[in-house]
Amino acid sequence: MTSHFLYKCRDLIGSGRDRTPNALVQVAVIDPREQYLVSQACTEIVEGSRDPLFLTGVTFPPEYPASPETLVKLTVYDVRDKARDNSSFLGSATFSVSDLLRSKDDQLTLNLRSSDGVLAVGTVLVSRVNMGEMEEGDMDHITADVQQAQKCTLVCESSQGTPNDKDNSPLTGAVFKNPVCKVYKFQTVDSKWMLVREQMEECTLSFSIPRQLLHLYIQEDMRRIQELRDLGELSPHWDNLRKEVIGRYGQVIAAYQETLAELNKITGPSFKPSCSKAQRYLEFIPINLHTQRMRVTCPRQTDAFYDVITVGAPAAHFQGFKGGGLQRLLSRHEAEKKSFSTAYQCIYYSPEHTAKAQEVLHSVGHLQPLISGLADQLLQAAQQHSMAGLREALKTLAGKTEQFVHALKDELVKSALLALHAAQPGYVTKNQNQTLPGHQGHSHQDHPSPSQRGQQGQIPPQNPGHSPGQPSATDSPVVVCNNVDGGSQTAPIREDGHAPLKCQDSIPCHKEYDEEEWDRVWADVAKSLNCVIAMVDKLQEQEPINNNQEQPIPKQVLADVITSHNPEGDWREQLCPLVVRLKECVVEVVVRARRAMTFVLLQEAACSIPQGLFLKQRRDVVFSQALAALACGFVMRLYAGMEDKGFLRQLHLVGLVAQFESLLSTYSEEIGMLEDMEVGISDLHRVAFKITQAKTDDPCDLQPVVIGRRDHYTVEVPLPRLAFQTLPHEIKEGKALQVYPVLFNVGINEQQTIADRFGDISLQERINQRNFEILDSYYKSLSDKVPSECLPCFQTQTDLKDLLGTLGQNVVTKKRKNVEILWLAGTICRRLNGIRFTSCKSAKDRTSMSVTLEQCALLRDEHQLNKDYFIRALDCMRREGCRIENVQKNIKCRKYAFNMLQLMAFPKIYRPPEGTYGKVDS
Repeated sequence: MTSHFLYKCRDLIGSGRDRTPNALVQVAVIDPREQYLVSQACTEIVEGSRDPLFLTGVTFPPEYPASPETLVKLTVYDVRDKARDNSSFLGSATFSVSDLLRSKDDQLTLNLRSSDGVLAVGTVLVSRVNMGEMEEGDMDHITADVQQAQKCTLVCESSQGTPNDKDNSPLTGAVFKNPVCKVYKFQTVDSKWMLVREQMEECTLSFSIPRQLLHLYIQEDMRRIQELRDLGELSPHWDNLRKEVIGRYGQVIAAYQETLAELNKITGPSFKPSCSKAQRYLEFIPINLHTQRMRVTCPRQTDAFYDVITVGAPAAHFQGFKGGGLQRLLSRHEAEKKSFSTAYQCIYYSPEHTAKAQEVLHSVGHLQPLISGLADQLLQAAQQHSMAGLREALKTLAGKTEQFVHALKDELVKSALLALHAAQPGYVTKNQNQTLPGHQGHSHQDHPSPSQRGQQGQIPPQNPGHSPGQPSATDSPVVVCNNVDGGSQTAPIREDGHAPLKCQDSIPCHKEYDEEEWDRVWADVAKSLNCVIAMVDKLQEQEPINNNQEQPIPKQVLADVITSHNPEGDWREQLCPLVVRLKECVVEVVVRARRAMTFVLLQEAACSIPQGLFLKQRRDVVFSQALAALACGFVMRLYAGMEDKGFLRQLHLVGLVAQFESLLSTYSEEIGMLEDMEVGISDLHRVAFKITQAKTDDPCDLQPVVIGRRDHYTVEVPLPRLAFQTLPHEIKEGKALQVYPVLFNVGINEQQTIADRFGDISLQERINQRNFEILDSYYKSLSDKVPSECLPCFQTQTDLKDLLGTLGQNVVTKKRKNVEILWLAGTICRRLNGIRFTSCKSAKDRTSMSVTLEQCALLRDEHQLNKDYFIRALDCMRREGCRIENVQKNIKCRKYAFNMLQLMAFPKIYRPPEGTYGKVDS
């Protein structure tokens, strides 16, 4: 069990005549073999007391645990000027851990000696307690004289823990590294004492998730290049477009491969410091990603844990924000893309249609091998003459085949096939000289291609805003265009009631291409499946009655007549031709659908050059940072809830909310960061999680793995076998676990003051309103599916519905720097078993103010922190807690990057204590 050392000082003598000291205690660990200082930390400063009460503890680093041979040196200073770190030595004392272990009641009383070792300048009492096992009696020696006399109480903790320690278990050690611990002792309203431990850690996912994503990005883009090549021979115009798009993809792949190679060279810390936020090779890595856990131990109570993940705003810092962030850039680009489609002689496809094309490509690529494998299983069951196996295999095969057919039931596929035929060499349609009233015909000279391209095989641009393959009921007769002679002709309405696309949306109709061919090819899959089902039914009828006790699946109408089967022959021989035909039909459909959807994406990419691919890279960067943070938070939350059946039930029935708190201003560069962050957090809805059983308990086998492509990723989280076996059946079966990301932003700095008075805060208002609606919708879904008993219990009894109502009111209220939005959102997230994130530009300064404020608010609301200790506790955490250590890790300086003028604009509760801030390079 982790050990904690408690110190009391009394009767301190000041460094000057009649001076009452401003005391500070430094704790150092001395290597007994080398006899030199190896680590030191200090408490907060308590002003104007000879018997000061210190609240802050000091933690030994992991490489120097509190073993019996360890020597600990305590040095007391009188701080004269906090801003300039001007202090005077008062006295010191040294003891060994073995001395403490041999002492009665684990206590030592030591004299503090002056520098010459002669004068006694006070005394110190050292005692040891174990966090997590504290009873009221354990703190008697602390509280004995506290009501009447102020004493110096210092908590010192070893980082070494047992395997059962929730903070230091082997499970967490696989993903979370380099812990920094701080411990405090605070008084409650009933004059009892609580121990509070902060533990901050780096996460290996800071680098492993971006590396995996880069590898997947490269693979996906290389597949796209191959799919473009597989389109076959195209007319010169389309072939030149294809070459240009392939060239652009090649540039992206080369850049990603270079970045991945550089990341693979990196060793050392598992986080990117804030001073490296604009480095090119690190742009996919989240800034300053850390976990922070506050553990609270009170007498006769179960320990409580509160987690938060801190990370710099997911944004493209290397690329900069001169043109704004993703939200603005994407909106502008979508409007410009319509005019680009005219210039490039392309059909304009909306984001919904390109997303549908990607979805179809993913579906056919995923389902085809499944159907092929299931068809083989069906034949294997037939060979074994197993009717039960045959029925089971057929049921699964039918389900997947129906899913396959449904995925392709979209007019987009049909219209894209027509467009692809029109883009092939030698394609000719009828006259193009006639146009519809009110429309002008398009010639190639009207809209020359930006590159040197041939004139054959060009498709007139589509009317912006019209969806391919979705004609209006009021459409006039349609013009089809000739790629060669510039003529046009009015086409009749089709017999099925669907008109071809109107003039500027026109998809030429090949005179030799039967546009109903796709319908027949697509329907052949269902017909082939029906034949297989009918044959299995027929085989079942031949079985003896005693072997035919199963419930047959409903009969389906036979599309084709099954002929010449042998009733007495081998089952496999009778099924094989029908199964082979089914597989052939599926392959034929896949080939056509893949080429059609690839052609859609070719046009989308062509009219997006070069801005579209630049935005895709920017979006890849932002998403990589956001996913690394989300995966870190999910793993931390999962590890903490492994024994919570209510949480696990909620996890697989509904999923978890991931609440991102942002403190960015809506002014200058930070508005671009917020626009990036908004899109990055929103894109996380494309992510699902899956729990798997690890091959071994080795840390390498416990690292999460990312699979998928840009339209949908799955993060697989491996658990050791014993831990995996305790999970609910649904999770063990591989059910996809959903996460619902929400973002709330309230700027608090001096730039937000300018934005509030003279700028535009509509972005912040829209983000908060939209994400409140998502959070409210999640709560309603949770209420319908999960009993309230599954949610955690809190001392504050405010109903969740009331909290949401208050948050909704605050979101629409016009109030400057309304930080209550953040407090309410954070409280609701914790009450919903969610994952908490806090961000600012670098997750270092404003984030530290917010995290420490939330921790103290939790101590006040959930653990009855004495109100007289609230501000002191806040100052302790900000001055000597994990957050100032985070600053030190990032910029090698223990100063928050604020100045006095900036802090005057901050809400008072977000201001750091004097002496902890200054002008530094952040």
